[in-house]
Amino acid sequence: MDKEDILRLAKDSRFISGSYNYCDRWCERCIFTSRCLNYAMSEDEDNPITHDLNNKAFWDKLHKIFQQTKEMIIELVEEKGIDLNSADMEDVSKEIESKRDKAENHALSQTALEYTKMVDKWFETEYPIFKQKEENLNTMLKLGIGGTAPHVEANSINNAIEVIRWYQHQIYVKLMRALTQEDFAEEIESDTTLQRDSDGSAKVALIGMDRSISAWGRLGECFEEKMDSILDILLYLGRLQRKTEQVFPNAKNFRRPGFDDGNSPL
Repeated sequence: MDKEDILRLAKDSRFISGSYNYCDRWCERCIFTSRCLNYAMSEDEDNPITHDLNNKAFWDKLHKIFQQTKEMIIELVEEKGIDLNSADMEDVSKEIESKRDKAENHALSQTALEYTKMVDKWFETEYPIFKQKEENLNTMLKLGIGGTAPHVEANSINNAIEVIRWYQHQIYVKLMRALTQEDFAEEIESDTTLQRDSDGSAKVALIGMDRSISAWGRLGECFEEKMDSILDILLYLGRLQRKTEQVFPNAKNFRRPGFDDGNSPL
């Protein structure tokens, strides 16, 4: 895909403007891929390996897209007579760096980062229980015990793990994006209909927390002997959720393009 293709896609009316700014990037589970510009730019039906995050072809293609986008941005700013090397731009760069440093040290991002470490530690510590459960379920299948129950339970466990792992780091990333937005520093308005970009990112983080809490609850049902350690994580995640709602009180009211029009399960 070249720059002309990107510009052509950007003008296509079938795409929902800005929807990719407020999604969870889980394209395999999204019903809006056909209306997403970001997905269309990375799509390559003739070469499925370019969709595999573990394949070098995926990252090569992503790098190419970023490079082309960078070239387009440089061309546009040059057309407008903006000097990217000017002192003003240096000041902007320093301001951005300062905002990121402040966001990284914010109690909210620190709490989210700690959650990612808790998840890693739990799975490392409890790995043996998954192996034992796998062996038990395989034994049930071989003996024909439980009918379809072993399959159902195995799929349920796998899905819970996928959800937890998917949102584990994304919660932190989305909160960082929310904390570094220009409108986050603005005074909170009483009018909750005002759409703030920071609220949109915070909402995605909250959705990730909701789904993670449900997934942890499912693991607790499957591994009752580990419920105490799972409860510790659930309590911690619940505190993170409440803190996020306090810092971004209007986040839940944010209407994401496409996702919150009443037709989406997200």
